[in-house]
Amino acid sequence: MTEEQAMMVGAATVFVVSNIAKSIEHYRDALGFTITLQYGAPTFYVCLCRDEVSLHLLAAHETKRLPGNGGICVFVKDVDRVHADLTLRGAKVLKPPQDYDYGMRDFDVVDLDGNQLTFGMGTSHQG
Repeated sequence: MTEEQAMMVGAATVFVVSNIAKSIEHYRDALGFTITLQYGAPTFYVCLCRDEVSLHLLAAHETKRLPGNGGICVFVKDVDRVHADLTLRGAKVLKPPQDYDYGMRDFDVVDLDGNQLTFGMGTSHQG
C-alpha cells in the first residue's frame, strides 16, 4: 500500500502595497502584468499575471504587514529583452543586467512601495 504524497502545485507572491489603485496601474503599465482578479468593494486584493508568473497585491490597511518589504525572483528566458521592455515601460530599474559568479545574469526593479523584483536567467559559468 502506497500513501499519496501531498503535492504542492503552485505559489504566488503577495506584495503589501500602500495604494492599491496606483499599484495596479504600475504593475499593468510599467511591468506589463494583466489583472486577472480584483476583490473587495473597494478593491483591496488583486491578482496579476504576466506569462507564467502570478503576483498578488494586498492593500496595507487589510494586514499588519508593512508595505514595501516583499521580494521575488522571476526567472526569464531572455533577461536583456525583459530589461529593455521594462525600461521602455518606465519601470524603476535599480541596475542593468549583469553576470554574477553564482551562475545568474539578473537585474532588480522596485515597485512604488519598494517591493523588489529580481529578473534573471542562468548563465553557463558558475563561480
